[in-house]
Amino acid sequence: MSSARAFDFFGLFGAPEKAEPTPGAVAYEVIFKGIDDDKLEQTLKDASNSWRLRLESPAAGVGLARRVIADYPRLTEALWASGYFNATVRASVAGVTVSPEGNGADAAAAAAERHRGASLAPVVFEIDPGPLFKLRHVVVYDARVNAPIDPALFPRKAFDQDPDDPARAAALRAREAEWIDALREKSYPLAKVVSARPVILHDLHVMDVAVTIDLGPKAGIGEVHLSGAPGVDPDVIRSFIYLEEGEPYSPRKIADTRKSIARIEALGGVKIEDGAHLDKNGNLPLFIETTERKRHAIGASAMFSNINGPTLRTYWVDRNLFGGGERLRFDLDGGLAYYNNSSAFLSFPELKASNLVGSARASFLKPALFGSRNDLLLDAAAVRERTVYYWASYGNFNGAIRHRFSDTASIQAGIEVEGGQFNDVFGLHNYALLGFPVSGAYDSTDNALAPTRGIRATARVAPYVKAFSNGVGMLESKGQLSAYHALDEDAWYILAGRVAVGSIVGPSIANVPANRRFFAGGGGSVRGYRYRSISPDNGFGFPTGGLSLFEASAEARLKVTQEIGIVPFLDAGAAYSSSVPNFSSTMRFAAGVGLRYYTGIGPIRFDVATPLNPRPEDSRLAIFLGIGESF
Repeated sequence: MSSARAFDFFGLFGAPEKAEPTPGAVAYEVIFKGIDDDKLEQTLKDASNSWRLRLESPAAGVGLARRVIADYPRLTEALWASGYFNATVRASVAGVTVSPEGNGADAAAAAAERHRGASLAPVVFEIDPGPLFKLRHVVVYDARVNAPIDPALFPRKAFDQDPDDPARAAALRAREAEWIDALREKSYPLAKVVSARPVILHDLHVMDVAVTIDLGPKAGIGEVHLSGAPGVDPDVIRSFIYLEEGEPYSPRKIADTRKSIARIEALGGVKIEDGAHLDKNGNLPLFIETTERKRHAIGASAMFSNINGPTLRTYWVDRNLFGGGERLRFDLDGGLAYYNNSSAFLSFPELKASNLVGSARASFLKPALFGSRNDLLLDAAAVRERTVYYWASYGNFNGAIRHRFSDTASIQAGIEVEGGQFNDVFGLHNYALLGFPVSGAYDSTDNALAPTRGIRATARVAPYVKAFSNGVGMLESKGQLSAYHALDEDAWYILAGRVAVGSIVGPSIANVPANRRFFAGGGGSVRGYRYRSISPDNGFGFPTGGLSLFEASAEARLKVTQEIGIVPFLDAGAAYSSSVPNFSSTMRFAAGVGLRYYTGIGPIRFDVATPLNPRPEDSRLAIFLGIGESF
């Protein structure tokens, strides 16, 4: 057998469609006639060895004839599977007809030989598909009682039948898979299709099917067996498993378990398989196999906005410091401060130390303290930030214990120490904070960077006491809720919404550290306005920051293709001089549209926004680039 292929420069021009004549083989071309359905034609090509091997020419004409004859049952089966049960197939090689039984093979081989080295021998498949058969009746039987299965075991529309449904094997198999999935959700993990008996009525062009399903016993979740990832303490992995032995079997809970275990950064893969048999208690054992990620990682990213300017970020992480999934991470990010009161980042300021802003952070996470569901979190940061309205330099330390109730809900409490200096319209201030923050989080979303379904909620309350010189006593509260709803099963059309609130009770606005006051505006807030530019003022038009905050955003995330999406959005927000939002000051609104390019690591985001009720100093257009959705 000889292979005849055209030159393809690194695959850039696609695979060649035809072989080339050669003296050493009988090259041929394949033609399908009688089909006006491109999808059906492609199905037949996929089933045909003559088509699939057309670039691998046989050494002799007899080999070509045998190849074509062997395609008869393949093509017939493909036509039946597509719902064409009255179809006929005729094949010829170099003008000589060959039958499924092999009649005409010798003459066809001789005719093909005459094309050797000169031209392509034509192989023609003439297809008469006939009428497309419809799937008329589908009856599902319970193998245990040999009677129709209890419809209460399935969703209400599980057996709805469209009289125009074609009698295609793939469609029937898909329905069978849906029925088995429904039974597994009802805690029948060993359910299986025993048989599917079709009855073809050729004169009526319909097919009836009797499907028999063996439900198997109803079962609970059994013992969980761990394997793999020898470098990670198994007690840590088990702390992220929220299954209870004996609880009803649920594929959804198993999927949640896979997602929960995958939160351990030291692990790269999580595979969960059902046991083959129930244990003595009638429960189904589970086998969880994990793999480790590379222990160390380094990364960098860049972002630019014509409102906020450039930002560079880099990090280094050790994902398994002591063998218990401990994560040690260092982050460094920096940018250029634009010092004048322009509403847009129009040009780069001089590159010198006084113009640099950013932060250096170190964080440590010890999951599953002593095998429990409690995690230790330690964070330290040194920050220098500058906006049009204030600058601040400070250091911060947080230490907390987080308790995980489940994969979706957690609460944490700890201590926070912060000290530094800020300068704003009220002058230069040194300050110190000692607080005891308590926070909670709930996240039922299906994807961290591009959620399609679920809810995210965070809430934080932090009382600060005057324990140091320059200390500030206050009560700081923040909360955010976002929700995501897919309008279709494939999540091509998603509605997303976000609401955020904040409050500071205690000191006057002048005594609250400027970096703790509430401002709105920027890429994660009200797009269209400069970062932290929406604020109450001091009575002379100079923003001061607020003691409370309200923000809201709505997006329609619409996919155009698998990789491309458009996102129209509307944002609103304001900061207030009172400790509770009173909506007495003007709410700022912005609208825009975004472009998304969906990658394996998350969407690349390009947003263009404009203020709907701009102030004189506001830019009329803002552009934001980043990775991940805006919320």
